[in-house]
Amino acid sequence: MNIMKILPKILIGIVLLILTVTNLAVAYIVFAPDNLPKPFYLLYAVPSQLTPSAPVESPVDTKTTPQIKITNIEPGQGLMVDTGSKIVNLVDPTGRKYLRVGVVIEFAPTDPAYFDLKTAEEKQAYIDNFNKEIEAKMPIINDTLITLFASQSFDNVYTAEGKETLRAQIKENLNKQLPEYQIIAVYFTEFVVQ
Repeated sequence: MNIMKILPKILIGIVLLILTVTNLAVAYIVFAPDNLPKPFYLLYAVPSQLTPSAPVESPVDTKTTPQIKITNIEPGQGLMVDTGSKIVNLVDPTGRKYLRVGVVIEFAPTDPAYFDLKTAEEKQAYIDNFNKEIEAKMPIINDTLITLFASQSFDNVYTAEGKETLRAQIKENLNKQLPEYQIIAVYFTEFVVQ
């Protein structure tokens, strides 16, 4: 049997298989309900003048609806959560170095409709509900922060570069611990190393 005669048939079969799988995947992503697992979820933008102006009762139920990450949000547009001041011992042979740091975390709203809310009352209701959700997650946030701070040495956090590295580590660790939320930025309100 000559391989050159069957090679075009094999290639055509592979191309047809790839096209079929791709079309099925696209159809699943577009038409399957959003409560089923998908590699990503589509977000449809509806002009605000076409949407009804009904008051928002509560944010998206995160247990049944997958979270949609808002990618075009800038620092300063999110929801600020003050974690308070923390004092931890740094990694030091003498055990006499410590860090006192205040951290404010900026979260992206979990519901893109937050930016379409018109009245201050609607926004405040959303923020109050969001703060209740975050309050339940505060032990996870505090544990992540304290564990990270306690693993630092004086030399790591003393410089401006060290503070920026620490800020990036906080953001990365919290995004891993709280995958249902999106952290935009981390702000230090107090930073004392002694």
